[in-house]
Amino acid sequence: MFPIRDHNPSGRTPFVTYALIAINVGVFLYTLDSAMNDRALDALYAQYALVPRFLTEGFGYGGLVTSMFLHGGLLHLAGNMLYLYIFGDNLEDAMGHLRFGLFYLAAGVLAGLVHYASAPLSMVPTVGASGAVAGVMGGYLLLFPRARVDILVILIVFFKVIPVPAWLTLALWLGLQVWGGIGASPDEGGIAYWAHIGGFVAGMALALPTFRRLGGVRFWSRSHGLPPHPAAPYRSLTAIPKIRRR
Repeated sequence: MFPIRDHNPSGRTPFVTYALIAINVGVFLYTLDSAMNDRALDALYAQYALVPRFLTEGFGYGGLVTSMFLHGGLLHLAGNMLYLYIFGDNLEDAMGHLRFGLFYLAAGVLAGLVHYASAPLSMVPTVGASGAVAGVMGGYLLLFPRARVDILVILIVFFKVIPVPAWLTLALWLGLQVWGGIGASPDEGGIAYWAHIGGFVAGMALALPTFRRLGGVRFWSRSHGLPPHPAAPYRSLTAIPKIRRR
């Protein structure tokens, strides 16, 4: 199961969220040729990915930022951009465009540092916006815990869209990351669980100034844990259309 949309679109155009999605897609398309050639891909990752061993040896710090805009495949890109699209707009609306852009980059860098701390001698390159997007999810959980999110549940041939509160969706996601992080070796290739966990926690911490500016606990009381916008009138994706008699 995975989220496909929230029920409260932003009150203003989320320019930074859209720009981040466009940059990630553009970089992915630009690096497609390198992905087809092992030598070119190794050179690309050596220069722009996050390689923990490089940081230990005193170089490669730029990878903490540039790695956020590289992805290992179309599904990797699509998953990250979907989560950013769903959760980024309301957070950008609450923070403002500039603050949200700085928040996103800071969450991504902190996620990368947590990943580095989990395996400082690893030579496995890490790429993807997952850590920064996890930060967005953490900030969203702090500000809008009761926002409604539609979850697409797929069980073999059964498809169902279920609306659930954001806190449940994000708590389940974080729980899966902790479970995976405990059972996986950080020095192996695959999913950077600790980057996800670090980004999520960093996002909650970095969103605290906005939470306090909005009134803290009083903000929850006023907004009931929801974004301050009317819910969108969505129809179920699994609704069966009625056919009229002729």
